[in-house]
Amino acid sequence: MQQRMFFGAVCIHLYLSRHKNIEKSCFYPNKTLFYCVILYFCLQAVETAGMNKNNRILFFSGKIWRNLILSGLLLFFSSAATLKQSKISDWTLKKNESGIAVYTRDADNSDFKELKAVTYLKTSLSSIVALLNDWDTYPQWVYKCGKSSTLKKISDTEVMHYQTVVAPWPVDNRDFVVNVKLTQEPASKIVTIVSTCKPDYIPKVPGHVRITEFKASWTLIPLKDGTIQVTYQLLVNPGGYVPAWLVNLAVIDGPFDTTLHFKDWVMKKKYQEAVVPFIKD
Repeated sequence: MQQRMFFGAVCIHLYLSRHKNIEKSCFYPNKTLFYCVILYFCLQAVETAGMNKNNRILFFSGKIWRNLILSGLLLFFSSAATLKQSKISDWTLKKNESGIAVYTRDADNSDFKELKAVTYLKTSLSSIVALLNDWDTYPQWVYKCGKSSTLKKISDTEVMHYQTVVAPWPVDNRDFVVNVKLTQEPASKIVTIVSTCKPDYIPKVPGHVRITEFKASWTLIPLKDGTIQVTYQLLVNPGGYVPAWLVNLAVIDGPFDTTLHFKDWVMKKKYQEAVVPFIKD
């Protein structure tokens, strides 16, 4: 029985070594945990062998160590969950220019970096919302935006939006469909605009790779000095055969460029004079 258990553990190790992506799952976080599992099986075998009267010492020690290993495994999973949560909340500053700070962090269940651009503007909430709702202008100021259109207006604060992304040759252009919802907290006046991916809302467009993992948000926080803290957050998997490591190399360009042009556009007279009925400035 001991031989069967040990052989089974070795087979599992060989399989996992050839399928390294499994290491990212909760069942195989690292090699330390795996060898704890092997040791547990071996000690289970020792305990079985210890059932013989001549092996009572082995039985006793095997049982103690088996319980210690079980306790260690429980502690490991508890600690791993805590570390995972803290890891998600850690932002790293990657660029700080022209009044724009761009951060990245490792995203949950994704090989692609999550992005955040933060800037401060002396303007009104209505001016910003008016620009963000002006979908037809997106190709002029949003990074690599080829086409932008509203598929359906559900309400003043919710739309279905379609957008294309121009990719460098020989990579195919991308497109995505999102549900965009705007909310404002009455007391703080904080405005949040969240885009949620809806890849199957319309048929796929020839010549484009449909993005199926996309999450973006704009958060507008009025401050006491009269400025607005603007935070643009983005997590996207471009799909296709573009490796994550290559995308992550140039990941800060998009948020920085978009926010830089956004700052210029929002100061246009058209938006500075805008009054948005459902926004409380």
